[in-house]
Amino acid sequence: MARTQGSHSDITGPRVREAALRLFARHGYAAVSMRRIAAEVGVQAGALYNYTPDKQTLLFSLLQGHMAELLDALDAAQQSGPALARLERFVHFHIGFHLNRPDAVFISYMELRNLEPAHFQVIEGLRRTYEDRLEDILRAGRAEGVFDMADTKIATLGLIAMLTGVTTWYRPGGRLSADEVAGVYWDMVRRAVAA
Repeated sequence: MARTQGSHSDITGPRVREAALRLFARHGYAAVSMRRIAAEVGVQAGALYNYTPDKQTLLFSLLQGHMAELLDALDAAQQSGPALARLERFVHFHIGFHLNRPDAVFISYMELRNLEPAHFQVIEGLRRTYEDRLEDILRAGRAEGVFDMADTKIATLGLIAMLTGVTTWYRPGGRLSADEVAGVYWDMVRRAVAA
């Protein structure tokens, strides 16, 4: 199949992913057709299949890519030292990473239900890996006597939900900078774990 004139795989492939991410976040996975993604990119619908076998694979690829990028960035940012310092770094990391990716965060939560079971299992495993990193910090803090919580798993899930929620309301240029928002969230997290 011939490429559309001016189409280059190293340019068009990322544009397909960006368009799909944006459209899935705005309209929902179920409401977005491959034809609509193609129109957004400026290629014929059939050309999309040079970049993905189907819409399900495209969604899975977006979610998997987001989680892989998140875990790689966390590995680069973390993690040694006392639990309190590690938790503060985690809070600042989580907010900084997610504020720059609101569409990816949105579909990572809202479109999980549209994954086929095998794809869901992979994404759930990656999410669990990320959650385990925070829970390890909370367990260490409890062992050090600086954190006090009844259940580290529930605390982990609650903290991640709170931290991730910032992407639903934060807007650049608002009353507080991203660093100031992260500082406020750090204070709330610190109080929540009774540090």
